[in-house]
Amino acid sequence: MQASSERLRPPGTTTWLWSSASPDLLWEQTTCMRTIHLANEEDGEPLLNVARRAGVFTPMELACVQELWEAYRQKGEASGYIFLVCREEGRVVGFLCFGPTPLTIGTFDLYWIAVDPAVRGQGIGHALMDRMEQEVARRDGRLILVETSGTPAYAEARRFYESCGYHYQAVVHDFYRPGDDLLIFGKPVAPGLQPAPAVRSHLTPHAL
Repeated sequence: MQASSERLRPPGTTTWLWSSASPDLLWEQTTCMRTIHLANEEDGEPLLNVARRAGVFTPMELACVQELWEAYRQKGEASGYIFLVCREEGRVVGFLCFGPTPLTIGTFDLYWIAVDPAVRGQGIGHALMDRMEQEVARRDGRLILVETSGTPAYAEARRFYESCGYHYQAVVHDFYRPGDDLLIFGKPVAPGLQPAPAVRSHLTPHAL
Protein backbone atom coordinates (compact mmCIF):
# COMPACT_ATOMS: atom_id res chain seq x y z
CA MET A 1 0.00 0.00 0.00
CA GLN A 2 1.25 3.48 -0.83
CA ALA A 3 1.10 6.29 1.70
CA SER A 4 1.88 9.98 1.69
CA SER A 5 5.41 11.15 0.85
CA GLU A 6 5.90 7.96 -1.19
CA ARG A 7 6.15 5.86 1.97
CA LEU A 8 4.83 2.36 2.24
CA ARG A 9 2.55 1.92 5.23
CA PRO A 10 2.90 -1.74 6.11
CA PRO A 11 0.03 -3.58 7.74
CA GLY A 12 0.23 -3.77 11.53
CA THR A 13 2.01 -6.98 12.41
CA THR A 14 4.47 -8.07 15.03
CA THR A 15 6.73 -10.66 16.51
CA TRP A 16 9.20 -10.61 19.37
CA LEU A 17 12.84 -9.64 19.85
CA TRP A 18 15.63 -8.84 22.31
CA SER A 19 18.80 -6.83 22.53
CA SER A 20 20.72 -4.35 24.58
CA ALA A 21 21.97 -1.00 23.33
CA SER A 22 25.75 -1.00 23.25
CA PRO A 23 28.54 -0.02 20.87
CA ASP A 24 29.61 -2.56 18.29
CA LEU A 25 33.03 -2.61 19.98
CA LEU A 26 31.54 -4.29 23.02
CA TRP A 27 30.17 -7.03 20.80
CA GLU A 28 33.60 -7.67 19.31
CA GLN A 29 35.18 -7.79 22.75
CA THR A 30 32.75 -10.25 24.36
CA THR A 31 30.94 -12.88 22.29
CA CYS A 32 28.58 -13.72 25.17
CA MET A 33 26.82 -10.38 24.75
CA ARG A 34 23.73 -9.53 22.79
CA THR A 35 23.86 -6.16 21.07
CA ILE A 36 21.54 -3.93 19.10
CA HIS A 37 22.85 -1.63 16.41
CA LEU A 38 21.64 0.27 13.38
CA ALA A 39 21.50 -2.23 10.55
CA ASN A 40 24.15 -2.27 7.84
CA GLU A 41 24.24 -3.99 4.47
CA GLU A 42 25.57 -7.29 5.77
CA ASP A 43 22.56 -7.59 8.09
CA GLY A 44 20.11 -7.64 5.20
CA GLU A 45 19.74 -11.31 4.32
CA PRO A 46 19.95 -12.55 7.95
CA LEU A 47 17.32 -9.98 8.89
CA LEU A 48 15.00 -11.13 6.11
CA ASN A 49 15.55 -14.75 7.17
CA VAL A 50 14.36 -13.86 10.68
CA ALA A 51 11.20 -12.41 9.15
CA ARG A 52 10.65 -15.60 7.13
CA ARG A 53 11.18 -17.85 10.14
CA ALA A 54 8.96 -15.77 12.41
CA GLY A 55 5.91 -17.64 11.19
CA VAL A 56 3.48 -14.71 11.42
CA PHE A 57 3.98 -12.76 8.21
CA THR A 58 2.00 -13.32 5.02
CA PRO A 59 3.82 -13.36 1.66
CA MET A 60 2.57 -9.80 1.05
CA GLU A 61 3.95 -8.69 4.41
CA LEU A 62 7.31 -10.36 3.78
CA ALA A 63 7.50 -8.56 0.44
CA CYS A 64 6.81 -5.29 2.25
CA VAL A 65 9.60 -5.94 4.78
CA GLN A 66 12.00 -6.61 1.91
CA GLU A 67 10.91 -3.47 0.06
CA LEU A 68 11.44 -1.30 3.14
CA TRP A 69 14.82 -2.92 3.73
CA GLU A 70 15.89 -2.19 0.15
CA ALA A 71 14.84 1.44 0.55
CA TYR A 72 16.86 1.71 3.78
CA ARG A 73 19.85 -0.11 2.28
CA GLN A 74 19.99 2.26 -0.66
CA LYS A 75 19.15 5.56 1.02
CA GLY A 76 19.68 5.06 4.75
CA GLU A 77 17.52 7.25 6.97
CA ALA A 78 16.68 9.44 3.97
CA SER A 79 14.36 6.59 2.97
CA GLY A 80 12.13 7.39 5.95
CA TYR A 81 12.87 4.00 7.53
CA ILE A 82 15.36 2.93 10.19
CA PHE A 83 16.28 -0.70 10.90
CA LEU A 84 17.73 -2.01 14.16
CA VAL A 85 19.13 -5.52 14.47
CA CYS A 86 19.93 -7.69 17.45
CA ARG A 87 22.93 -10.02 17.27
CA GLU A 88 23.80 -12.90 19.56
CA GLU A 89 26.95 -14.97 19.11
CA GLY A 90 27.47 -13.18 15.80
CA ARG A 91 24.03 -14.14 14.49
CA VAL A 92 21.10 -11.82 13.76
CA VAL A 93 18.26 -12.98 16.02
CA GLY A 94 15.84 -10.07 15.74
CA PHE A 95 15.11 -6.79 14.04
CA LEU A 96 12.88 -3.75 14.24
CA CYS A 97 11.88 -1.14 11.66
CA PHE A 98 10.59 2.32 12.53
CA GLY A 99 10.55 5.79 11.07
CA PRO A 100 9.20 9.33 11.30
CA THR A 101 5.54 9.72 10.40
CA PRO A 102 5.12 11.95 7.32
CA LEU A 103 3.49 15.37 7.83
CA THR A 104 3.97 15.29 11.62
CA ILE A 105 6.37 16.94 14.05
CA GLY A 106 8.07 14.41 16.31
CA THR A 107 5.77 11.44 15.70
CA PHE A 108 7.25 8.07 14.74
CA ASP A 109 5.72 4.79 13.61
CA LEU A 110 6.84 1.28 14.51
CA TYR A 111 6.49 -0.75 11.31
CA TRP A 112 7.94 -4.20 11.96
CA ILE A 113 9.39 -6.13 14.87
CA ALA A 114 10.39 -9.79 14.69
CA VAL A 115 12.54 -12.31 16.49
CA ASP A 116 13.90 -15.71 15.66
CA PRO A 117 11.51 -18.29 17.17
CA ALA A 118 14.49 -20.08 18.72
CA VAL A 119 15.16 -17.17 21.10
CA ARG A 120 11.70 -15.88 21.91
CA GLY A 121 10.81 -15.34 25.55
CA GLN A 122 14.25 -13.96 26.45
CA GLY A 123 13.47 -10.24 26.63
CA ILE A 124 14.55 -9.45 23.08
CA GLY A 125 11.32 -7.68 22.20
CA HIS A 126 11.46 -5.37 25.19
CA ALA A 127 15.10 -4.51 24.56
CA LEU A 128 14.50 -3.66 20.91
CA MET A 129 11.55 -1.48 21.85
CA ASP A 130 13.70 0.28 24.46
CA ARG A 131 16.43 0.93 21.91
CA MET A 132 13.91 2.27 19.41
CA GLU A 133 12.64 4.73 22.03
CA GLN A 134 16.21 5.89 22.67
CA GLU A 135 16.78 6.42 18.95
CA VAL A 136 13.50 8.32 18.62
CA ALA A 137 14.47 10.57 21.56
CA ARG A 138 17.81 11.31 19.90
CA ARG A 139 15.90 12.47 16.84
CA ASP A 140 13.73 14.82 18.93
CA GLY A 141 10.75 12.49 18.68
CA ARG A 142 7.90 12.87 21.14
CA LEU A 143 5.41 10.10 20.29
CA ILE A 144 5.55 6.54 18.94
CA LEU A 145 2.51 4.89 17.37
CA VAL A 146 1.97 1.19 16.77
CA GLU A 147 -0.70 -0.31 14.53
CA THR A 148 -1.85 -3.90 14.94
CA SER A 149 -4.80 -6.17 14.28
CA GLY A 150 -7.71 -6.58 16.67
CA THR A 151 -8.16 -10.29 15.95
CA PRO A 152 -7.55 -12.99 18.59
CA ALA A 153 -4.43 -14.06 16.69
CA TYR A 154 -2.80 -10.77 17.68
CA ALA A 155 -3.79 -10.82 21.35
CA GLU A 156 -0.22 -11.67 22.34
CA ALA A 157 1.08 -8.76 20.29
CA ARG A 158 -1.31 -6.37 22.00
CA ARG A 159 -0.28 -7.63 25.44
CA PHE A 160 3.35 -7.16 24.45
CA TYR A 161 2.84 -3.53 23.47
CA GLU A 162 0.93 -2.86 26.67
CA SER A 163 3.78 -4.42 28.68
CA CYS A 164 6.14 -1.96 26.96
CA GLY A 165 4.03 0.97 28.13
CA TYR A 166 1.95 1.55 24.99
CA HIS A 167 -1.69 2.49 25.50
CA TYR A 168 -4.72 1.96 23.32
CA GLN A 169 -5.55 5.10 21.34
CA ALA A 170 -8.08 4.30 18.60
CA VAL A 171 -9.78 1.65 16.48
CA VAL A 172 -10.73 1.58 12.79
CA HIS A 173 -13.29 -1.16 12.31
CA ASP A 174 -12.92 -3.60 9.40
CA PHE A 175 -9.68 -1.90 8.32
CA TYR A 176 -7.71 -4.92 7.12
CA ARG A 177 -10.74 -6.92 6.02
CA PRO A 178 -14.30 -7.43 7.29
CA GLY A 179 -14.06 -8.38 10.96
CA ASP A 180 -10.36 -7.44 11.23
CA ASP A 181 -10.02 -4.08 12.99
CA LEU A 182 -7.00 -1.79 13.09
CA LEU A 183 -5.96 -0.92 16.66
CA ILE A 184 -3.59 1.96 17.35
CA PHE A 185 -1.38 2.08 20.45
CA GLY A 186 0.82 5.00 21.46
CA LYS A 187 3.51 6.02 23.92
CA PRO A 188 5.05 9.43 24.65
CA VAL A 189 8.83 9.48 24.43
CA ALA A 190 10.82 10.83 27.34
CA PRO A 191 13.48 13.33 26.19
CA GLY A 192 17.12 12.52 26.72
CA LEU A 193 16.84 8.73 26.89
CA GLN A 194 20.26 7.10 26.94
CA PRO A 195 21.23 3.58 25.85
CA ALA A 196 21.47 0.96 28.55
CA PRO A 197 24.77 -0.89 29.00
CA ALA A 198 25.21 -4.19 27.19
CA VAL A 199 23.73 -7.18 29.00
CA ARG A 200 25.52 -10.51 29.10
CA SER A 201 23.37 -13.29 27.68
CA HIS A 202 23.77 -15.57 30.70
CA LEU A 203 21.66 -13.26 32.86
CA THR A 204 18.23 -14.51 33.85
CA PRO A 205 15.92 -13.67 30.92
CA HIS A 206 12.54 -12.01 31.30
CA ALA A 207 9.40 -12.56 29.27
CA LEU A 208 9.63 -11.48 25.63
